[in-house]
Amino acid sequence: MHIATLLANPTRANLDRAAVEALRDAWGGGAANWLNPGVAAEFAVDTVPANRWDAWEGLQGIGIDLVVQPAEGRRKAMILADMDSTMIGQECIDELADMAGVGALVAGITRRAMNGELDFEGALLERVGLLKGLPAEVIGQVLAERITYTPGGRELIATMKANGAYAALVSGGFTAFTTAVAAHLGFDEHRANTLLVENGALTGDVARPILGREAKMAALREISDRLGIRHDDVMAVGDGANDLGMLGLAGAGVALHAKPSVAAQCDIRINHGDLTALLYIQGYSTDEFA
Repeated sequence: MHIATLLANPTRANLDRAAVEALRDAWGGGAANWLNPGVAAEFAVDTVPANRWDAWEGLQGIGIDLVVQPAEGRRKAMILADMDSTMIGQECIDELADMAGVGALVAGITRRAMNGELDFEGALLERVGLLKGLPAEVIGQVLAERITYTPGGRELIATMKANGAYAALVSGGFTAFTTAVAAHLGFDEHRANTLLVENGALTGDVARPILGREAKMAALREISDRLGIRHDDVMAVGDGANDLGMLGLAGAGVALHAKPSVAAQCDIRINHGDLTALLYIQGYSTDEFA
């Protein structure tokens, strides 16, 4: 048995009953269950329909996401999340670079690295090198003035934790940011790279080892082993090429507003919904949100 979930962005709430029932009827599905009127609905199907991606493509054109996944084990015991452009709306290194006067240059490197065109570690070192001499106090300014949280993040973490799940934030960014973001959203732990500071200014380097794609996979393995849960019990979410390893290893790997080359390698693609979509695809309705 599989579950098909249709999702709209909550700010638009444009998921109508006709669209849900048309797909349900075409696929011979069960009764539609509305998790949030106008935003999320689901129904059961016996198998994954052969035209799944054609249907997905058609719904994308009207701003609707479609996820089809096994019914068994949908509710996960752990959420493993990327930070930049996932739990927050920015790439922290790009914001620091903008303050340092090299914003456009660094943003271009970031874009190519997240799309998988550049080696992550090399691209990180190149970008951090361009920040050399930037006063460390700028980090606090960026946090206060430039960082915004992706809608639905607090509900996602609070609801999963209220149902016994563990929440870990794993970032190829920096601990100076994950510390604040993890605390704000309620994560149980966080891992990231450490910017090196000397005499109150960034040195242009990070502590070793560098946390990249392999380290995110290692985090999934280590934390799930520690908790005594299977990889299938983990939901991972990210948007960049350095997230693909953990997205593939997790039982549910969610490409959230991801780079096209990243989304193409994931079965769960959320392009229109916010972070509450990760609750709906687990079968949570709005009255179950913490």
